[in-house]
Amino acid sequence: MQLETLSTHPTIAALRKLFKAAGCDPTRYRPSSEALLRRLLKGEDMPVISPLVDLNNCLSASLVVPCCVMAEETVSPPYVFRAGKAGESYESLRGPFNLEGKPLLVDAHGPCDVPITGNTRVKVTPETKRAWLVAYLPAGVVAPEAADAKLREFVESAPAAKLLLTAAS
Repeated sequence: MQLETLSTHPTIAALRKLFKAAGCDPTRYRPSSEALLRRLLKGEDMPVISPLVDLNNCLSASLVVPCCVMAEETVSPPYVFRAGKAGESYESLRGPFNLEGKPLLVDAHGPCDVPITGNTRVKVTPETKRAWLVAYLPAGVVAPEAADAKLREFVESAPAAKLLLTAAS
């Protein structure tokens, strides 16, 4: 994978198509996985944040899909994936974020994630005991089984992740 050809990667192309269908310009608001991969391909280090977020970022870079990790106590079903509506916004990890025309995951409490930037409402903290990891898998491009296998591979090779998952069970 090279920076110059990243936009032609089949998964990136499928995500960009999804963003366009929601009404979002994927060159202005890149899928978080694409933004992460661009930084890595430029030689920047993978950010180190916390074990759960780091696992999330490794999965995202490996599968080339946006992923998010959400503290379990902050989200409630039902979950819907749709385009953001006029007037919808949330406090993202980077500040206020307009959700209109962006791919959006919504729960019973309202918007909880866009595959661009995370939401402070669902943010994991050092006190987080259980979390949901969501991977946005383009249908027909990335199989759920492949995502599950990659996640298991990371967990089996990461003692800290094993401890976290074991403690949560």
